Amino acid sequence: MELEKIHYDNKIVKAFLIASVIFGIVGMTVGLLVAIQLFYPAFNFDFQYTTFGRIRPLHTNAVIFAFVGNAMFAGVYYSLQRLLKARLFSDALSWAHFWGWQLIILAAAITLPLGISSGKEYAELEWPIDIAIALVWVMFGINMIGTIIKRREDHMYVAVWFYIATFVTVAVLHIVNSFEMPVTFFKSYSWYAGVQDALVQWWYGHNAVAFFLTTPYLGIMYYFMPKAANRPVYSYRLSIIHFWSLIFIYIWAGPHHLLYSTLPDWAQSLGVVFSVMLIAPSWGGMLNGLLTLRGAWDRVREDPVLKFMVVAVTAYGMATLEGPLLSLKNVNAIAHFTDWIIAHVHIGGLGWNGFLIFGMAYWLVPRMWNTKLYSVQMANTHFWLGTLGIIIYALPMYVSGVVQSLMWKEFNPDGFLTYQNFLETTTKILPMYMMRAVGGSLYLVGVFFMVYNLMKTAASGKFVADEEAMVSPRVKVAHSDGYWHHVLENKPVLFTVLALVAILIGGVIELVPTFLIKSNVPTIASVKPYTPLEIHGRDIYIREGCVNCHSQLIRPFRSEVQRYDPKNGEYSKSGEYVYDHPFLWGSKRTGPDLHRIGGKYADSWHYRHMLTPQEVSTGSIMPAYPWLYEQIIDKSLTAGKIKALRTVGVPYADGYEDVANEELDAQAKKIVEGLKMEGYESQPEAEIVALIAYLQRLGVDIKGEKVAENQ
Repeated sequence: MELEKIHYDNKIVKAFLIASVIFGIVGMTVGLLVAIQLFYPAFNFDFQYTTFGRIRPLHTNAVIFAFVGNAMFAGVYYSLQRLLKARLFSDALSWAHFWGWQLIILAAAITLPLGISSGKEYAELEWPIDIAIALVWVMFGINMIGTIIKRREDHMYVAVWFYIATFVTVAVLHIVNSFEMPVTFFKSYSWYAGVQDALVQWWYGHNAVAFFLTTPYLGIMYYFMPKAANRPVYSYRLSIIHFWSLIFIYIWAGPHHLLYSTLPDWAQSLGVVFSVMLIAPSWGGMLNGLLTLRGAWDRVREDPVLKFMVVAVTAYGMATLEGPLLSLKNVNAIAHFTDWIIAHVHIGGLGWNGFLIFGMAYWLVPRMWNTKLYSVQMANTHFWLGTLGIIIYALPMYVSGVVQSLMWKEFNPDGFLTYQNFLETTTKILPMYMMRAVGGSLYLVGVFFMVYNLMKTAASGKFVADEEAMVSPRVKVAHSDGYWHHVLENKPVLFTVLALVAILIGGVIELVPTFLIKSNVPTIASVKPYTPLEIHGRDIYIREGCVNCHSQLIRPFRSEVQRYDPKNGEYSKSGEYVYDHPFLWGSKRTGPDLHRIGGKYADSWHYRHMLTPQEVSTGSIMPAYPWLYEQIIDKSLTAGKIKALRTVGVPYADGYEDVANEELDAQAKKIVEGLKMEGYESQPEAEIVALIAYLQRLGVDIKGEKVAENQ
């Protein structure tokens, strides 16, 4: 059989890899900054664009979509060509994909510090950027599927299966979660409200971890680990079980982020059951990876590439055992809203994704530059710095999480909370935050070692832009064992459709009843839509990222009810959120819950607290917000906001937008007059007035009356 000469495109792989490293440094540096802000508030710099609430989403987006995302594309494009024995479908699409993705990252880097945010975790980017993400993702999909169709290797290796599942699932997740009603080019409201928005968001949020941070990296593991070890994958049949069970089960697990919330119990229970089931396929994949190294363990001691990969796969196993355990209700009751979750996330992010990327980079660069790694010793130093960094980061956060939870729940012999002042529970853990910053610094220093090492490696060789390969023309392979899965591996379109069906089943069963069966989200007659001034205040709350530190969800625990609503003794009900676009339950309590904060303090307290938090609450780590007293709300947007919210289901009367600003002025004037009586001057249009109006509204609709939800 005559061989055919082709050329693999290494230029696009190089571009994505360089972008990953650059944005990784940026994202980790911002992460170190936000870590320092939590024990040294001066590092907020009294500047509105560098507060924790605004740049924490910048950190998460930069690390997830810029660092991990770019590395994912590099790994997929490198391995896909060699597994299929075909150059990428379109060079033009490859570069459109690359530059489109970098522009999206640039847009995120600009808009998030400016406070342009949807308020939804891991999905903060506003609607024009969401559309751009969908378009660029489609480019990636066309390029990948096109390459698969024109392949010369009839058999699709396991890594390709995971790449296919990544493409179809992320597309579905992003599109469904990004339904928004635009108000302006920079502002929109989620199409969903309250409980329904929470379910869609965490169906997306959990599965963004599953199908953006996990499945593509499992594909990368299945390619690069056997290559680095020069060993075949341990078990082909285990790969099949791992793949299909993982993508089917993973999509159901999102509700475990909403345990003890107002989400219907049946949905919470589904999330728990499928989360526990996830242990089996996840550990099957981990064992398949580690057992691939059978007979090669002596090399692991010497080869930094294998060291990084072994620890990465081990971290994957740890995180995928811990996740299901955290989904158990008794464990979740302790861990949720605490720093335990931060530790859990970073075991996956720093260990699984980070270390696998480092191992891949150390393996790729010498081969693409046709040389040897500049310094094995320096790579080993990087490995130990990174490993120590992860340990010193995670262990204090586990301790911090347990301490937080125990302090939140502790009662004295008289039946009252021992630590009634939430701030006491925050100041106790500041030493843990300092240790976390040390761990993060070590990890980041290790990255700089890698950058220097790889630059010296590249300088010692010559980049092979179009790598020549001699391949056989495509021949239909008849597998002698007749194994059923080989049929699917030869039919990429059918394979893609079946993968799509597998991930849609769980999503449809969880989402559709929550939207169509009214009893799943009962209403409360006394709960009314926000006033125009409160709408502006809520948008400021979202802009400043307050949801990154404060929850709005009182769970049905004695400790939380006594702490956050001692007068009424009511935990949060689903009917209280029916006009919340988006929901703002939060996922971390650095500060106290605010769901019933309305009326607890005078307007003047909020006025002083936002201006000088440390003077009002001694030891507070909250930044000051002096710009709220100088900037004014844009009343020209009020009518558009009312119309948009009416479109998504908030029952504002027709024509209300025409008189909304009159009502806004009256409410603002009343707040300003009250402040003046206590010696504080403000103008009615000041943003602080709108924010006070929103905070004072929270929980007021149900106070002083027996809460009954209407079916």
